Amino acid sequence: MKLIVFGATGGTGNAFVKQAIAAGHTVIAFVRTPSKLETTHKNLSVEIGDAMQSADVKQAITSDVDAVISCLGANGLGKTTDLSTMTANILDAMSIHDVKRIVYMASAGINKEIPGVTGFVAGKLLQNVLADHRRAVDLLAASEAEWTVARPMGLTNDDRTGEYRKARSGIPKGGRRIARSDVADFMLHTVTDHLYIRESIGLAY
Repeated sequence: MKLIVFGATGGTGNAFVKQAIAAGHTVIAFVRTPSKLETTHKNLSVEIGDAMQSADVKQAITSDVDAVISCLGANGLGKTTDLSTMTANILDAMSIHDVKRIVYMASAGINKEIPGVTGFVAGKLLQNVLADHRRAVDLLAASEAEWTVARPMGLTNDDRTGEYRKARSGIPKGGRRIARSDVADFMLHTVTDHLYIRESIGLAY
């Protein structure tokens, strides 16, 4: 497959790029700062741009792209519409170039699905980021795209295990964390095996 990755220089994005290339896919990394990419490979190309700029996104997503991967994150914890703006730009470009498939990394908590004290604290601390992820996911749901949303619990930098739990509603019971590399693993399997179309999946160990 030919995959374009937004947020490719972040922790999950870098892990996804590495795993996708290792699996034999062709990858386009859409980045602002190419030096932050941790991988070079003959099957990896770099598209320099800003996802906040609609024209940059339209240039990067071409009709031969099989799927879009979004590992975009917020810049800080303040009020923001960056995530929903970038998602709108991506969906617009996908529509223009007739690209249907997108896998989007959001966060557990966008549906207020984390129970107890953990959910309360996360909801307060991350309220602005979660609200913008929620707006982005609403845009996906209203689109004609074949989307999947990943909702990971607390992210760590541990090695990939390939062993994690998934929940179509809520979060995996008692789950608190998951490695970025395993979120990437989920996203890669989801896109290559065409799983969880128009579904939002909670992830944790």
